[in-house]
Amino acid sequence: MASVKTENVLRGLIVICLAVLVWVVAGTFRERVVVAGDKAPDFSIVTDSGHTITRSNFGGKLLVLNFWATWCPPCIEEIPSLNEFQKRFAADGVVVLGVSVDQNPRAYQNFLSRVNVAFLTARDPEAKISTEYGTFKYPETYIINRDGRVVEKIIGATNWTDEAMMTRVKALLAS
Repeated sequence: MASVKTENVLRGLIVICLAVLVWVVAGTFRERVVVAGDKAPDFSIVTDSGHTITRSNFGGKLLVLNFWATWCPPCIEEIPSLNEFQKRFAADGVVVLGVSVDQNPRAYQNFLSRVNVAFLTARDPEAKISTEYGTFKYPETYIINRDGRVVEKIIGATNWTDEAMMTRVKALLAS
């Protein structure tokens, strides 16, 4: 009788352990995708100019976190308008940070030496930061407020000097 009780208790414990194991393993397969309204994942990266930028300490009111690559044509097309956008809003506290997922440091540096990029840039060849945000398609941009909240997520290339975009950013700065 006691051995039957012991067997039942052991079976129950095994079932519970298996359920916990399945739950833990299933949780690791789930991709995290950050959307507007979410707290932005924290990160720390050293820019090409030697400044350390974090989600919570970027020196502005809005952080425009742009994930891009030199091998991505839409990313390259977006750079001139991002440059103008940074120049236009820098005095208002907007910081644009372009995080490249380029793995080849020489190709990345050659690109930057040919193209005039007016905003902060950094390279994350392992794509650790973009993966934390759930970004796998480039370009993808997150506008993050001073409180660390994503206020807008933009998938694909954008004309940052478009009047509608400028109006949205002005409204975000005013709030």
